[in-house]
Amino acid sequence: MLGFGFTIQVPDYEEINPPGMDPRRVPEFLARGKAEAVKPTRPGALVLAADTVVLLGDLILGKPRDSADALEMLSALNGRTHEVATGVALARDGKITASGTELSRVTFARVSDAVLRAYAASQEPLDKAGAYAIQGHGARLVEKVDGCFYNVMGLPIQLTLRLLGPYLD
Repeated sequence: MLGFGFTIQVPDYEEINPPGMDPRRVPEFLARGKAEAVKPTRPGALVLAADTVVLLGDLILGKPRDSADALEMLSALNGRTHEVATGVALARDGKITASGTELSRVTFARVSDAVLRAYAASQEPLDKAGAYAIQGHGARLVEKVDGCFYNVMGLPIQLTLRLLGPYLD
């Protein structure tokens, strides 16, 4: 979307939330771990990594295990406001050069149980933190976003551009 060329490389990194860490700091911690774990195909290549969590109070809602777990998460979010936190990290040669976190507040509309069940059964929520994709059919659930919309999708554009600033022409 921004015109950058890139290569996708999946890091060999296990995403484990550190016990006792403030949940709003977890995504940046995980993004830093992912960025450090990538072994670039070119020496000196810049690595960008991100991690997104959905927070209902201090409870982290990760990716659901199955449709029943997705329905449970969606029911908890129904008609309520929650936070989405995305951590972004840059690394070069295995060393972090910059990182940060973006927070957005998302308010779900109050929808019927039938709508939640149908969405949970659609399979779309299964690989999404908090069990919804705002850029997909999950948009039907969202009443309002306070903050960066792209953060809710998983990559806050302005934060990413600020971190990339020293590397851009």
